[in-house]
Amino acid sequence: MRYEVAVEDTTIPVSDGIELAARVWRPRSAGPVPAVLEYIPYRKGDLTSVRDGINHPYLAGHGYACVRVDIRGSGDSGGVLTDEYLELEQRDAEDVLAWLAARPWCDGQTAMMGISWGAFAALQVAARKPPSLRALCIASFTDDRYADDMHYMGGCLLSDNLAESGTMFAYSTCPPDPAGVGERWRDMWFERLAAAGPWAAHWLSHQRRDDYWRHASVCEDYSAIQVPVFAASGWADGYSNAVLRLMARLDVPRRGLIGPWSHKYPHLGQPGPAVGYLQEVVRWLDRWLLGRENGVDTEPVLQTWMQDSVPPSTSYQERPGRWVAEPAWPSPQVETVAWPMAPYRLGVGEDAAISVSSPLSLGQFAGKWCSYNAPPDLPYDQREEDGGALVFETPPLPERCEILGAPVVRLAVSADRPVAMVAARLSDVAPDGAATRVSYGLLNLSHRDGHDDPAPVEPGEVYHVEVPLNGVAQTFPAGHRIRLSLSSSYWPLAWPPPTAATVTVHTGESSLLLPVRTDGGTAPALLEPPDGAEPPETEQLTPPAYHWRVSRDLTDYRSSLDVLKDNGFLRFADSGMEVGKHVQERYCWTANDFTSAAGETDWTMTFRRGDWVARVQTRQKLTCTETEFVLHAHLDAYEGDDRVYSRDWRHSFPRDHL
Repeated sequence: MRYEVAVEDTTIPVSDGIELAARVWRPRSAGPVPAVLEYIPYRKGDLTSVRDGINHPYLAGHGYACVRVDIRGSGDSGGVLTDEYLELEQRDAEDVLAWLAARPWCDGQTAMMGISWGAFAALQVAARKPPSLRALCIASFTDDRYADDMHYMGGCLLSDNLAESGTMFAYSTCPPDPAGVGERWRDMWFERLAAAGPWAAHWLSHQRRDDYWRHASVCEDYSAIQVPVFAASGWADGYSNAVLRLMARLDVPRRGLIGPWSHKYPHLGQPGPAVGYLQEVVRWLDRWLLGRENGVDTEPVLQTWMQDSVPPSTSYQERPGRWVAEPAWPSPQVETVAWPMAPYRLGVGEDAAISVSSPLSLGQFAGKWCSYNAPPDLPYDQREEDGGALVFETPPLPERCEILGAPVVRLAVSADRPVAMVAARLSDVAPDGAATRVSYGLLNLSHRDGHDDPAPVEPGEVYHVEVPLNGVAQTFPAGHRIRLSLSSSYWPLAWPPPTAATVTVHTGESSLLLPVRTDGGTAPALLEPPDGAEPPETEQLTPPAYHWRVSRDLTDYRSSLDVLKDNGFLRFADSGMEVGKHVQERYCWTANDFTSAAGETDWTMTFRRGDWVARVQTRQKLTCTETEFVLHAHLDAYEGDDRVYSRDWRHSFPRDHL
């Protein structure tokens, strides 16, 4: 790093008088420099302070003023937080950028960076064209809030919709830090508690792609993005697809980086190998904010980790493979190859009608829509899923095959119910039979003509549909088989239809389209090992605990997936704050009763320093009938041992072709 770094906490006023809490890292002995904003609701003072302490001092040491802001209603910022990506949130961000550009230590130029919410925010704010904004560095995001986020997939309701609601129900009700805001902390906290509620209520009120989801989905107008974009994600993440779309559709300098990672920054990437992402961020900022001719704009548009074949596992420390690069995207090195379908075979076409009505248990080894790699949450051996599916398989491959991009399943399909779904899984099958899921996709057949205006399935009518799978880079070795599995349910990754449906595939008009990559082409740019600033000191006071357990009682046929994420208590040395986070999720069902599907989340967040202790407990339960979803929620808040706030919610939502 070229500069020593100074850090300070401050507040930033926005247009309605609310003040947002910020932490600023600035290079000492430097004149005015560009400012880089990360804008998220996850408490800069503790919950993200370790990650912030790795990232922002590093960038500041390379000549940037880095600013980490808690959005309205989070951390020590004023106001309340009631939903994601609101118009008010984006206006606040524009105010923050204007404030930064006007500081004497800023040269008037700004950039935005972030992962997940921070990347969403950066892309959404860029589409509003704030005058100071010059570049984005974003990771793990989407450009389409309905079709490619944790709420819905292919018109199917994801269980991550409930899980994310549990996360934000807890985070939006946490108290500010008395050391940061003084005696106001209690009034600010009670304002948050009074405004709280389960966000799943918003999301279940919009089961089709309406104006609620179009807002802040930049896919509505890619031309609104007029600044250079460095976009990253991981193949194990739920958010890999948007990188490929941005590389194809933006008309600005752009660069894509996709590794084997789960929902992590690439320099902290798991599964490994992690890479020197912060060095690449510096190069990107240097080129577009400082005008340095460092060659970043002449490098391949897309750099990806081509994953080698691995045995199935719910977690990996490292994914073997190699870096490959594409000079353009779509790539001239990728050719779509069609594999026609016959009963239980790929590679030959044959007319037949074969049917499946999958058991509700199919999907219990599917893993999580968005992997965090802790607890182990990747899909397990697909042989345990394929008994209730239609399976189509190639002969052993005579030579190695690589794919890069999004596979597509073209189906001629019918169903015997007005609401039915198709889950498509692509697997790498080893000679010993072990099947590793490579990608998957979902389609609610009532959304066959789009997500804006679903229509019931006419029982028995044959529809021609496409099921896009998640993008991936994967090698299938010679001697392995490629397997396509089709099922009519995929619970608990996705909520099941109202009733068990029989889905019929007409094979002669169906095929699997694979994006096959020819080896060779552009050499990848060299990526350095991970680097960053020394993280702030912490002490693990109580040990963490994690599990991901599938169980079934063969007496009453009740089954469940139980997830525990207990971070234990962590002490932050610089502030003395001690934070505990305990999370339990349960997804359960009975036999093949599709209306027995239920999901629960239970969060406890505890903050303490000396004699001061504040705690929030939030609970949600989502159940269903054939005609509606029912959401129950509960909130308790404690100061010390005294419960100071308690509230219950009950919402019901008609099922809208879902």
